[in-house]
Amino acid sequence: MTASDLVMAVCEQIAGANSNVADDDPAKLLVNARRVARILLPLADEHEIEAVAQAAVAHIHGLGPLQIFLADPLVNEIMVNNGGDVWVERDGATALAGRLDADVALRLIERILNPLGRRLDRLSPIVDARLPDGSRVCAVIPPIAVDGPCLTLRRFGVRRRSLAEFASAEVVAMLDDIVARRCNVVISGATSSGKTSLLNVLASRVRPGERIITLEDTAELQLDTSHVLRLETRPATVDGTAPVTMTDLVRTSLRLRPDRIVVGEIRGREVIDMLQAMNTGHDGSMTTCHANGSDDALRRIESLVVQHAPGWPLPSIRDHICAGIDIVIHLGRLPTGLRRITEILELALPASAGQHRLLVAFDRVLGVVERGQE
Repeated sequence: MTASDLVMAVCEQIAGANSNVADDDPAKLLVNARRVARILLPLADEHEIEAVAQAAVAHIHGLGPLQIFLADPLVNEIMVNNGGDVWVERDGATALAGRLDADVALRLIERILNPLGRRLDRLSPIVDARLPDGSRVCAVIPPIAVDGPCLTLRRFGVRRRSLAEFASAEVVAMLDDIVARRCNVVISGATSSGKTSLLNVLASRVRPGERIITLEDTAELQLDTSHVLRLETRPATVDGTAPVTMTDLVRTSLRLRPDRIVVGEIRGREVIDMLQAMNTGHDGSMTTCHANGSDDALRRIESLVVQHAPGWPLPSIRDHICAGIDIVIHLGRLPTGLRRITEILELALPASAGQHRLLVAFDRVLGVVERGQE
């Protein structure tokens, strides 16, 4: 009998004695699973019994084969490709960690989404949602996922990161000064470069008592400060429920008396409202955007404004950006998986003259190579 067969046998015996087993407390389930495992494996040692019992509880009450990765505090991301291969990012390094049977991925996706009330079928084959522990889940099924269902679980809040993990002591002091002086900050970087983690750390260093309002598509920020109001967008539903967009949240936040506004990411029309907020007294606001460098981040913000406010003249847009944004911090991910700050850019008016200076830049071995360059 294989390990998978043993786990299923334990689950079947527990379910046979209790029709509501899925509603039982996990601790109670574990006790019953150990008892059944000892009956089925009379010659096994306690380590083997515990492994089978834990796997059975994970199958009934958790995420089955993925539960072991969720229990590992070093695992940041779990990726299931094409309903089979399981890849795990552990402490910055990505590696193949196992395989799932063809039907298991769909069952796990359904188990994740059912408590959230989210729909995933041929009419709505893509879903992006947040789990109760703050982790983000993205799932895609056929026909969009050509080779089988795909699932990504990105975990947040498992381990608190510090600024020292992103930069040297000298740069950490500079970042503390940037936060204390209430500079408006944009954090840029590629996917999985650590933008949200750095945003979380920076916003947590705000002076106690300042009222922070966080706005996100999927709530991921967990600020270590006392006065926080968290808002999250809502997609439209098939039954006609209207969406709540990031633009709606930015405008609403201005009526909630924020000291600082923190936007998880700017990628659409909300860039206009965010810049207007930064230019009308909401100093110390922060956000992130996808870009390949600090200069690229400014160009991307500029293109977003042009796209959603085509009547604005380009010199005016650039002046508006530089009047609202004080600092751009760019993050890079090294081949080793380490996330580090690679550039800090300061902006100054007039933007049309291109006046900004690179405060700090790093080479690939993370040594400071430029400072205060015009």
